[in-house]
Amino acid sequence: MAAGTTGATRIDAGAGDYVLVALYFVVVLGIGLLARRRISSSLDFLLSGRSLPAWVTGLAFVSANLGAIELLGQAANGAQFGEQAFHYYWIGAIPAMVFLALVMMPFYYGSKVRSVPEFLGRRFDAKTQRLQGLLFALASVLLAGVNLYAMAIVVNALLGLPTWLAIVLAGVIVLAYTFLGGLSAAIYNEVLQFFVIVATMVPLTLVGLHRVGGWGGLVSKLTDQGSGSMLQAFPGSDLTGITNGVGSTIGVVLGLGFVTSFGYWTTNFTEVQRAFSARSASAAQRTPLIAAFPKVLIALVIIIPGMIAAVLVPGIAALKTGGSSGATYNDAVPLLLDELLPNGFLGVALAGLLAAFMAGMAANVSSFNTVVTYDLWQDWVRPGRDDAHYLRVGRAVTVIGTALAIGTAFIAAGFTNIMDYIQTLFSFFNVPLFAVFVLGLFWKRMTGSAGFWGLVSGTLGAVVVFVLNQTGALALSGQGSSFLGGGVATVVAVLVGWLVSKAGRPKPESELRGLVWSLTPASERAVPREPGVLRSPVVLSVSVLALAGAGYVVFAVV
Repeated sequence: MAAGTTGATRIDAGAGDYVLVALYFVVVLGIGLLARRRISSSLDFLLSGRSLPAWVTGLAFVSANLGAIELLGQAANGAQFGEQAFHYYWIGAIPAMVFLALVMMPFYYGSKVRSVPEFLGRRFDAKTQRLQGLLFALASVLLAGVNLYAMAIVVNALLGLPTWLAIVLAGVIVLAYTFLGGLSAAIYNEVLQFFVIVATMVPLTLVGLHRVGGWGGLVSKLTDQGSGSMLQAFPGSDLTGITNGVGSTIGVVLGLGFVTSFGYWTTNFTEVQRAFSARSASAAQRTPLIAAFPKVLIALVIIIPGMIAAVLVPGIAALKTGGSSGATYNDAVPLLLDELLPNGFLGVALAGLLAAFMAGMAANVSSFNTVVTYDLWQDWVRPGRDDAHYLRVGRAVTVIGTALAIGTAFIAAGFTNIMDYIQTLFSFFNVPLFAVFVLGLFWKRMTGSAGFWGLVSGTLGAVVVFVLNQTGALALSGQGSSFLGGGVATVVAVLVGWLVSKAGRPKPESELRGLVWSLTPASERAVPREPGVLRSPVVLSVSVLALAGAGYVVFAVV
């Protein structure tokens, strides 16, 4: 397949490959039909009735993130930045997932809220809840559009359809099973999709390494190509766009490892919703910890294929050396599939790619319909209706969210590296929310208006940095602009929250019990423990942090 996504190129798939892809779609829709039989209320449709075991919610938690952000975006990062992209998985995910489990999940689940904006409504006020509901709804359809565009790239290459038609077709497929079975259908499909994705990427990585002569051969070829910086995780100057080594390292550790990652993993309802659907507080707390183990390891079979594409796929190699190429870094995985895999297995691989994109989009749409139905419609627009009304609204909003995602998919098409776009969105929507959330969690004097204006000002701060970088007032390449934007958003949100709180009156302490750390007794914050060492949150946390640290050590040596 030649490079690009214009519809002029095709993956050389055979009849057997098409049969496997079609069979996968049949299974996906079948799960939606089965899940529909268990839906009798809006809680069943939007939160799976809070009935799922920890292993299911844990795999769904990581699979919800295994959309375009991972397979196209992170493989593109692997091709462009090499080992520097490991930061997104290790320092940029694992500490935040542990923090979510140990510190924030007891408050989330214990308060019995149905969404992150609803938690903000209880901690601050209704206007903060509604603002965050609107911001999250916008972020959800933009991110769903990314996954939809990525899925369209593969459908385009597989069937030769025009990009616009591929986007619409992909959206209709995801709509079908999400509309039928709600969150349960999305989650069980995400578990299936996790295994399909692994079955795709592990063989692709092994075959690719064999073709380039193993890890040593890949290192040699990248060095000969003049891409030696791809073999060093730190200081990560290519990734951040900061030429000073110390400044770049600080950008990685604070900009990505703290500001952006904590904002995403701890307050992004698309992820947190999976834990909300767990059947107990203990299962909810273990959900991000169970997800963290595959998160550490999945990096190897996503970043390394991107690095392989940088030397093995002519179009990507031309990009690395400054030559003429019709490819973009987003094409790394589809091009590598066509380069390495024979007909027959190619069908499995294509199903794996489509699974990833459906998982990401379904996660965004299912969280979008929950927030719009509960936080905007029920609590604001049409309160006091019967539950059947909100179930109908939830299904209608699913259709609306998919239609909006189809529109926003064309925005993602304007970025040659999807991850640049993703990180920009995170700096706008997730980082200010985390700053406001944490300040309110640990400072009892923070007022409702402080939460609202902190959220507004933090978001605007990140947008200003983005605009300055786009107009040339700043000169940050890579994802340095989003890291700086996240840092500015954090400082501005906290500062404004503090200043506004000084001029206002906080809620009575009696109303903040269960919402503020210092006002919630340790006995209420404690999550009931289930027997077994492997169910201990502390044991799981220490183990996964050690595993992530070991990854850095191994690649520093080899």
